Amino acid sequence: MMAGIVIFPAPVTIGIAPSTNQASKRRTRLAIVSVITPSSSSSSSSSHDVLKSTEARSGFSVATNTPKTVYKDNWFDRLAIDYLSKAVQNSTGMKNEKSGYESLVVAAKTVFRSFTPIQQRQLVAKAIQNAIPPPLALLIKTLMPPSKFSRAYFATFTTIFFRWLVGPCEVKESEFEGSKERNIVYIKKCRLLESTNCAGICTNLCKIPSQEFIKNSFGIPVNMVPNFDDMSCQMIYGENPPALEDDPALKQPCYKLCDVKHKHDTSCLDEEDARK
Repeated sequence: MMAGIVIFPAPVTIGIAPSTNQASKRRTRLAIVSVITPSSSSSSSSSHDVLKSTEARSGFSVATNTPKTVYKDNWFDRLAIDYLSKAVQNSTGMKNEKSGYESLVVAAKTVFRSFTPIQQRQLVAKAIQNAIPPPLALLIKTLMPPSKFSRAYFATFTTIFFRWLVGPCEVKESEFEGSKERNIVYIKKCRLLESTNCAGICTNLCKIPSQEFIKNSFGIPVNMVPNFDDMSCQMIYGENPPALEDDPALKQPCYKLCDVKHKHDTSCLDEEDARK
C-alpha cells in the first residue's frame, strides 16, 4: 500500500535470485501499481487444510475468529487487483490460475515463499523505485514539501485509491506538533492481512518497503502500525517509524494458524545484516 499517485508503468527488470532451488537465477519483469503485496502459500499440513476448509464453509477468519469480510469489487478494483496480481506473478515467473483477489494472494505468497526476508524487501523497494520515474517523484516532493496540507493529502489519497488493496479505511485526526491534523489513515481490517494470515507478509512486503519508499521519494515520513490482534492498521503521516530493531511489528511471531511454508521469524531482520 502506498499513498502518492497511481501509475501503470512499463515493465521493469528486477534481478534478485530466488532462495529456493526450484528456480535458477533469472531476470524477471515487474510492473507495479502502488505497493507490492506479500506472498507464500505452498502445501499445508492436513490440519491446516481442515482449518482452511472450515474457514471457507463458515465464513470466519481463522486468525481472529471473526466473520470474514466479504468484498464486492467494482470495475476499478478488479482492474487494479488483476494488474497487481500479474505484476507479482511476473516478478517470480510463477503463474497461477486463480482469479480476482485470490490470485493476488496466491501470487504474493509465492513471492514470500521464494525469497528470503531481506530479498523480499529489496525486491519490493526496487520495483517501486522503477515503477515511478524519479523525475515525477522529485516533482511531487518539490511541489509538496512536508506540511499539514501534504500530510492530509497523502492520507486522503490513500483512503480513496487503495481500498481495493487494504479494505475500508478512513482519515483520522491526531495531535501533531502542537496542533490537530488529519494525517492518519485508519484501516479497519486489512484485507491483505486477513486474506494471507501472515505477519511476515505484512512487515516485509508492505510495511517496511512502503515506509522507506514514501520517505525517500516524496520526503514524507510515515509510520505504519499494524495491530495483529484485530488486523487493523494505522498509517501515520509525518511520524518517523522506529528503527527496525526496535519496531514492535518485527517482533510479532507467526499466527498459530498461519499456513505459509516460509515461516516469519523474529530473527529475520538480522540474518543478512550479520553478514555485512
